[in-house]
Amino acid sequence: MSAPLIIIGSGFAAYQLVKTLRRKNSDIRIQLFTLDEGEDYNKPDLSHVFTRQQMADDLIATTADEFIKRYEVDLFTNTAVERIDPEAQIIMTKDGSFPYSKLVLATGAHPFLPNLTGDATHQIVTLNSLQEYRKFEQHIHTAQRILIMGGGIIGTELAMDLSACGKQVQIVEPSDHLMANLIPNFIADALEHQLRHLGVNIECRDAITSVNHRNNELMITSRKGNTFNADCIIAAAGIVPNTELAKAAGAMINRGIIVDNQLKTSLNNVYALGDCAEVYGKVMPFLQPIILSANTLANALMSTPSVLSLPAMMVKVKTPQYPIQIGGNHTVDSHWQVDFSTQGIMAKAFDNQQNMTGFVVTKEHVNQAFALLKEVQLNTPNQQSTSGE
Repeated sequence: MSAPLIIIGSGFAAYQLVKTLRRKNSDIRIQLFTLDEGEDYNKPDLSHVFTRQQMADDLIATTADEFIKRYEVDLFTNTAVERIDPEAQIIMTKDGSFPYSKLVLATGAHPFLPNLTGDATHQIVTLNSLQEYRKFEQHIHTAQRILIMGGGIIGTELAMDLSACGKQVQIVEPSDHLMANLIPNFIADALEHQLRHLGVNIECRDAITSVNHRNNELMITSRKGNTFNADCIIAAAGIVPNTELAKAAGAMINRGIIVDNQLKTSLNNVYALGDCAEVYGKVMPFLQPIILSANTLANALMSTPSVLSLPAMMVKVKTPQYPIQIGGNHTVDSHWQVDFSTQGIMAKAFDNQQNMTGFVVTKEHVNQAFALLKEVQLNTPNQQSTSGE
């Protein structure tokens, strides 16, 4: 019997690949190795578990046993892969070595934690997985004052969700405004106004430097010398791709594991997918590019190779009291055409040739997002490359 396909990881990317292979009627033998319990769940739901009053177990769509039966895989839970030998085409775990015909690294990413001082740094909460939420859910539910380190998309979504269920929320963000890598300042101003109306305190152009115990609370100090008191501190300052296994095996690494337009790494018969992969020079931890990547990789694994094509895509920000949808791309050089009204903001980004390359819409204008996306897709060619760099 030939060696199986091995997938390291059990997050959205790994399970999307399995589902795609089976949907394409592939009978490839699959073994999955994961550090956790292997449940299938929708990770974006972690941004609004508090208003929905959901506990960790409520998020499970498919248990590990159900996933094994439905998709006919061998699942090794709570099992760390310690090393990859790309020459022998085996992986090593505490339970021994396992050969593979093809290997997919879907190792995900971990939350970025800045270097902090203080005697309470170990109490910082992260919410990048179901397991982390399960570990910290009681602590968060009982806390009344919560400080969020980072005002990117996840920090902003969490802040609105926590505030909506009665928590006192403080955001500390190093950039000039919230979601600085996704939206321009005039959109952020409106979002911040709404959050402040909901009771969220926002401190931009600042960063946390120390976390200490003081009586029964946390005393948090910032770079500017501001002091905040909280019962809980959540890190939402971005993610770092998990590349250690790949790097130790000799794969090319930049920010993520470098892959080409068929998701191949620099190692023979080794691929990477999801938050750990860097494709076309970018790490793209969003659902749509992962779904498209999984389809391309499934074709490659079934010997019907195709090239990953990434059209202009859309990101929905889960801030229900101030809905936002972002499409296409914009840069610091973009020219904006902006319409402000009581229905929200419609902002279109244009390049120097006056081609519409992206947009941001808020409130009632989100209903026009799909029409705007089609317009952007007509003006921007899909990303395709032979090098993946």
